[in-house]
Formats: sequence, structure tokens, C-alpha cells
Amino acid sequence: MADYEKHAYDVVVIGAGGSGLRAAIAAHEAGARTAVICKSLLGKAHTVMAEGGIAAAMGNLYPDDNWQVHFRDTMRGGKLLNHWRMAELHAKEAPERVWELEQWGALFDRTPDGLISQRDFGGHRYARLAHVGDRTGLEMIRTLQQRTVSLGIDVYMECTVTDLLKDGDRVAGVFAYWRESGRFIVFETPTVILATGGIGKSWKVTSNSWEYTGDGHALALRAGATLVNMEFVQFHPTGMVWPPSVRGLLVTESVRGDGGVLRNSQGRRFMYDYIPDFFKAETSDSEAEGDRWYTDKVNNRRPAELLPRDEVARAINNEIKEGRGSPHGGVFLDIASRRSPEYIKKRLPSMYHQFMELAEVDITKEPMEIGPTCHYVMGGVEVDPDSAASIVTGLYAAGEVAGGMHGSNRLGGNSLSDLLVFGRRAGMHAAEFASGLSSARPQIAAADVEAAAAAALEPFEREGGENAYSIHQSLQQVMQDLVGIIRREPEMQEALATINDLRAKTAHLSVEGHRQYNPGWHLALDLRNMLLVSESVARAALERKESRGGHTRDDYPMTDNDYWGKRNVIVEADRDDHVRVRQQPLPVPPPELAALLEEQH
Repeated sequence: MADYEKHAYDVVVIGAGGSGLRAAIAAHEAGARTAVICKSLLGKAHTVMAEGGIAAAMGNLYPDDNWQVHFRDTMRGGKLLNHWRMAELHAKEAPERVWELEQWGALFDRTPDGLISQRDFGGHRYARLAHVGDRTGLEMIRTLQQRTVSLGIDVYMECTVTDLLKDGDRVAGVFAYWRESGRFIVFETPTVILATGGIGKSWKVTSNSWEYTGDGHALALRAGATLVNMEFVQFHPTGMVWPPSVRGLLVTESVRGDGGVLRNSQGRRFMYDYIPDFFKAETSDSEAEGDRWYTDKVNNRRPAELLPRDEVARAINNEIKEGRGSPHGGVFLDIASRRSPEYIKKRLPSMYHQFMELAEVDITKEPMEIGPTCHYVMGGVEVDPDSAASIVTGLYAAGEVAGGMHGSNRLGGNSLSDLLVFGRRAGMHAAEFASGLSSARPQIAAADVEAAAAAALEPFEREGGENAYSIHQSLQQVMQDLVGIIRREPEMQEALATINDLRAKTAHLSVEGHRQYNPGWHLALDLRNMLLVSESVARAALERKESRGGHTRDDYPMTDNDYWGKRNVIVEADRDDHVRVRQQPLPVPPPELAALLEEQH
């Protein structure tokens, strides 16, 4: 019999980023016994990397801004593949969630009138990102973490979940292990909220750190939930490219929002060459680059650097491929020639210190070398918009691990408001579901715990087998090369064949040493999740025969609104990781919301 400690809760939240902490707070305040499990330390979440701000139509700078405009921007940014109800709830509730953070102690930058300051970001008609310099995500986590601790919510740090346990078709609990000791831990709970973030560690160049191995996506699939929009992976246009130790580290969009411009190796400000046909480019008679703009669909004049992220990433990628890149394989992001040193240090303090300390580059004097980096997955668990519930009874998802909200491409700033809105909803509804069970709670089978323990310990039982680090490097390279920004059918078929070969190798993984803090063992367990999620992305991308948002097919370069604009690709899998994809009609918005999408101003 496996030796393990056991705990019982009404709601267990897996993940301690913004969505996980907001869900835990909501569940606790609804009266549920709540626990948070986090793979790393409390406070070390990718929410911190969302530096630019929280998108919310508060109208502090532009009184004409409202939820309808935010809804329209979000839907258009996602190329109308978003779940309309999620986009509606998000736009309506985001301002209240920001004010709530302020009530809990968050310190936002201010306008001269004392209101919360809001900055401009790509794809948003109005400046609507509430911000704290370029450290907004850090302030959000600080605030949510402080509230979580003050409420007395139990937090299990450096604890990794390997399996969801079920009683029939219902969630019954969670199987996990302590990373330090390797000892097992079982949580009995009728509700689980997945808040595990993204999948970026399957790519070689990524802004994501070691925790982002697609755990929540994989746990959901094996439990019987479905994933949606997995073909849409956002490559943030601007990640550091030098030195190699920090390759992929995020450079906030705020640099461009505050006036930074993109230049190639010839010094040319190239983004105006890539303005899509449906936008109108404008160039004044003046040679001053600050007078050059494009006009978006709602007649806003904007610099081309603030096109949606997918457009900017493709443009940078093309400049590099055509030989006009920087010495280390990127392009240049220049704010030094556009803003004073005092302005840069005040508005972008984190970026200033990041480049000074990590690359010995003074961004007040010289440009940054940047390039696209795997940053965010739009796809995730298919959930009910109002409750954040999956199709598995008792299983909820919020934040990056949930799909549908962002469609084919996420607008900058929408990630933080998304996790606040749907984290709260997931916590409320999970607590409500748990409270309605009375004594009829699902039960964990001892055999399921034994099976989970045996699977976790399997790599220790063989010697001289495959090496987890070697398999991981191979996976990252194949995803980077064959399922990256530009995709083609033969390359994705090759990627799927390689993933299948790598999965076969994982059946022969061996790990040296003991269960006490053993990074090789941890990676061996993570690999199964990364392979499953990588196959899901590749199969969904192969199924969608068009280019849209974060999914660009070189062999299908056009956007097909008549067919693919009305369909989602759904991913399913079984407990043996056999992946299937199918098509599903896109939810149709009601007439009053559909009319908003047709408006031109």
C-alpha cells in the first residue's frame, strides 16, 4: 500500500497565479473549506509577467469607453472565434474586479485627477489598461496573495499534482506529491478548479518558466474534459534574444505602448510594410516618424507597432527570415530615440533594470534586441461561460488553462482581467456545487490511489533507460521548428510522428537517485503532460485548414470565414493519451451583440 498523507476540502484549487488565488478567495468567502496547491512557491506565478496592465473599460481617460467597445475589441482581436458569452461577461465585469483589487490594497498609477491611470495597448480602441508602472502583474499577485493569507486559506507549496481521482463520472480528489521529499499526498474533494496556466515549456524559445508544462490541460483531458482552440498559440512579438540564458524572457508591450518602435538591421521602421489590407495606412508629409499612422476599423489612428500581437509577431518573423534581423537573430526595439531617459525610467522601471542587469544594455541609450517568443495559449478546457465548469462534474477551469475567452488571439491586458473575472466565477460556483452535496460526497477508491502512486514511481524501477532531459530537448526543438509561428501540413505530420516516437521512449524512462528533491524525476512526470498537450496542438492545427490569429498555415494562407469562421476544433483524449479531434459549431451571439460587431465606430 502506498504511504501518503490525506486531507479533505470542499474546493481544491490547483495553481496559485491570479486565477487560482481569485478562485480560492471567492470559494472561501462563499463558505467552502478551500485549499490551494502550487507547483512552485506562493507568489511565483506567470501573472507577474503580465507587466502592462489590466484591460477594463473604466473610461478614466476616454469617457466614451464602455463594455460594449471592449467586447467588440476582444471579439475582433480573436477574429470572432471567441465564445461571445465569455467576452461579454469579461467586458462587463472587468472594471468591478479592478476596483475590488484597489479596495484590497492594490496601488495603481494615477491620472492628474486622481483616477486609476490607463494606458494604450495593441488592439484596444481606447487606452484602457489599468497599470502599476510595468509591474502590474506583480502588484496583482501581491494583493491577492496578501488577501489569501489573511483569510487563512490553506496553501500547499512546492506540491505537484499528477492525477485527478474520480468516483464514476464525478471528481473525487487529487493525487499529488511533495517536491522536496517525494512523499505522496491525497486530497479528498468534490470540486477541483484548474488554474495551472499554460504550455510554453514544450517550445524551445518561450517566456514561460519551468512550471508551464501543460499540467492542467493534460489532467482535464485524462479526466474526460474537452479542450477548445488548442491550435491557437500566441507568440509574443517581443522577447529578449540575448544573452542565451534569458532568451525568450518577456519584453512588455508597454514599451511599444509608450512610444517604442521596431527597426530592422537597416534601421528601417518596418511595421508599416505589414499593415493588413483591411487597415488604412496614413503617412503625413512630414518625415518625422512620429507622424506616421494606420487607421484601424473604428477610425482610430495608431502606430503600426500596436497592431494585434499575431500581426506583429509574423512581421518580425518575416524580417528575420529575409536576412534583415539583428546580430543575434531578432530585430531592434527602440525607445531610446523616442523618449527621454527620465520618462523611460519612470514608465518602464522593470524593463530598464531587466536589460541593464541581464544584457548590460541601457535602454535609455540604445535599442533592445527582441524576437517572437512562445508566450500564451488561447486554447484550454472547454467551460461553461457563466460557471467556469467543464463537462466533468466537479471540474472547473479559469485563466490560461481555460479556453474560449480569447478566440484565435488574445489582446494584451485581457489576460489579467480574464483571470479575475473567471477566477471569481469558478470559485463561487465550485463552492455552491460543493455546498449542495450535503452527505452524498464522491469517494476515492484505494485502487486508484495505488495506481497513481505506481505510475509516479515507475521511472525509478528501471536502470539504463531513456533520459528525460534528452526527450524534453527533442520535443522543444520539434515544436519550435514544425509547430511554431508558420505551419505546413508535411511539417506537422512530421511533428506528430516525432511526438509518437518520443512518447514510446518515455515508456522506458529511468531516473537516478531518490525521491527527495529530484529534478530528473519531476521532469519525467511532466513529460507525459507536455507530450499529450503538444500532440493536441499539432492535431488541432492540422485540422484547421486556414490562417487565423495565432494559427498561420503557409499552405492555407487565407482566413476562411464562411466555413472555419463558424467552427471550433475540439480535442478529446482517454487515460491512455490517445488524442482525437472533431469540429463543433461556434456559439452564435444574440442579435444585439452581433450588431455591435458590425459597428464601424
